[in-house]
Order: sequence, then structure tokens, then C-alpha cells
Amino acid sequence: MIWRRKYIVAKGEKTSLRDEFRREISSPVWHFGLVHFGYKLFVCYPNRNLKPLFTGLVTQLDSLSIPFLSIESLPQEYLNFDIIVDAIFGFSFQGNRKPPFDNLIRSLASLREHYQDRKKSCFVVSVDIPSGWHVEEGDTTGEGIKPDMLVSLTAPKLCAKAFLGSYHFLGGRFVPPFIVQKYKLRLPPYTSTSMCVQIGKPPRTNLKARPENVEADPLVQFKKWLDDAAAAGLKEPKAVSLSTATKNGKPSSRIVLLKKFDRGGFVWCSNYGSRKGREISENPHASLLFYWNILNRQVRVEGFVQKVSNEESEEYFCTRPREIKIVPADSKTSTEISGREILHQQCKELEDKYPEGTMIPRPVN
Repeated sequence: MIWRRKYIVAKGEKTSLRDEFRREISSPVWHFGLVHFGYKLFVCYPNRNLKPLFTGLVTQLDSLSIPFLSIESLPQEYLNFDIIVDAIFGFSFQGNRKPPFDNLIRSLASLREHYQDRKKSCFVVSVDIPSGWHVEEGDTTGEGIKPDMLVSLTAPKLCAKAFLGSYHFLGGRFVPPFIVQKYKLRLPPYTSTSMCVQIGKPPRTNLKARPENVEADPLVQFKKWLDDAAAAGLKEPKAVSLSTATKNGKPSSRIVLLKKFDRGGFVWCSNYGSRKGREISENPHASLLFYWNILNRQVRVEGFVQKVSNEESEEYFCTRPREIKIVPADSKTSTEISGREILHQQCKELEDKYPEGTMIPRPVN
């Protein structure tokens, strides 16, 4: 659910657990595990006090070196963040904002004004209900936060019907059966061990706007989409499915990594003796399929395949790290071996043959 690397949590005290439903199924739990995955987290907690909830939070933040930000610094700090998590008010909030939360919500609600001179704005995620909204009636004043994503807890609240953002998730799958029956909840199924599930209508592409947004040059358009995929945080945006076929038309597919592309075509690396290499040698027609799932985009490339020059292969091989050069020098792709230890032994022999500082020759295949 988090795609960019720097984000802020706007945190407030949960309002009193006034209804039976809330008492039976939930308690405010905060987890900052994303810090351990390389995300840079900041927290704004407007109403600081000595209550156990706050002192426990401070202990957590100190142990993870997560800093607090003041309300006064936020209008300037907004420009530094990719994601803002709105977790100011909880389930029972009725829309009556008091200081210091009123100014904070007003500032977050007018967030887009801070990004008028930027091509991209930050992504706003609201937890349970968007702050400033009435839990049942929604944004009755028109001054509440308008998030891009809503994460409902346990079950969507009535105000979620007014949510117009692109992404709606439900979190908290372990609801006691008697609670489900008592409140007649209709909860979606969760996949495997997932703790959240996407609900509501998926975001739609505005097809009418496509002629104005798509470049006439397909390579220019591909470059834009590839850059978007990298910016979205995909682990391997250049991963592509390569499909080949035998001379009799029997197809096969595998994932390779795109090395470069230009007017001359799309370039990837392959062992000439591999199955794909053999199939291309007898049937040089192939296709590539790029699929960037979180962007709902794919690009298909079809055409004739030919080897690049030895000079280009040598130039690329020289740019690879030493430990990566050992792999193709040792690998006999698409051949059977008796066990993994064979590969380890062959790599050890090559490392001994070409010690640190010596040149590893490019394999002819």
C-alpha cells in the first residue's frame, strides 16, 4: 500500500470507545515495521500529553529514531513527503473539530494548494475515516480531508460511501464470528495470509483523454511509462516476458531483463545455447510483454530477433560486476545437472582460475 519512500503520519488520540461494536472488536495499535524496510517515517502528534498511549508511542519512536514534527512546520514540510497518512480521528468521531486539530485538518484538506508549482503531489492515505468527516454522514462541511486512499478498519463505516478516491482497502481480518453475526457484517474474503483486501471499484483509466496523453512516437511513450514504473517503486520495472517458438510453432516464455532500447530495437542478454537461444536460431520471430501491475499498464513488442555484434556484447560484459561475470561463464543454461553443488564447485574453480584483479573472458555463447 506504500509506494514511495518518505512519508509522514498525522496522529491523534482516538475518541472514546462509546459503542459496543468498537469495544468488542478493536483497539488502537500502531506498528512502525515499515521503518525496517527502508522507509523514512515522521510523526506529527498535535496533542502531546503524559497518557500511557502517548508515552508508549514516544518510546517506540525513540527506539526507531523516528522524529516528531510540529504543526507549525507542516505547511513547509509537506513539500518533502511522498505520502501522508491521516490517522488523526477514530471510529466515533462526529465532525466537531477542536484545537489543535482544526488547523491541522484544515491544512491537510487544502494540501493541493502547496503543490501548484509541482508536477506531482503527495499521496494522502486516511485510516478508518478521513479526518474532518462525520463517521456516518461523510464530509458534511466540505472542509474534511480528501484522501487518495482509504483504509477501513474491520468493516467500512457508512461515510465510506462518499469516498471518491482511487483505492479503498479493508484491514483487520480476524473478526469473531459472533460479531459478524450480531452486526450482520458482509466481509470480503482475504487471500492466503493477507491482512488487508482491496474493496470497492478499482481505479479506471480515462480513455477519452488517451489521444491527448499518448505520444505519437511509441518509443517516447515507452520511455515515459518505463520511467513511471521505476518511480512507482516496482522492484524490477525492466522485467519482461520473452516468448519464443520452435520452427514448428511450439511456444515458450520466460522472464528476462531489458538492458537497453533504441531505434534499433530492444536488447536483453541470453545464453545462445539456452532453449530461447536455440528457438530464436531456428525461428527468429519473438515477442516481449512488459506488465506494470500497479499502474494498470502493459506494452507488447513483436518482431524479428538477431544477435548484437560481438563488440556490443563485449562492451556490455565488461560493465558487469566480477561476481556477475562468473555466472554466465559458468552457466550452461537449459541443461540438466545432478545437483546444485555442481554449480558451486564450478564457480569456485572459476574464481580460483580468475582471482581478484584478473580479467574474466566473455563466454562465446
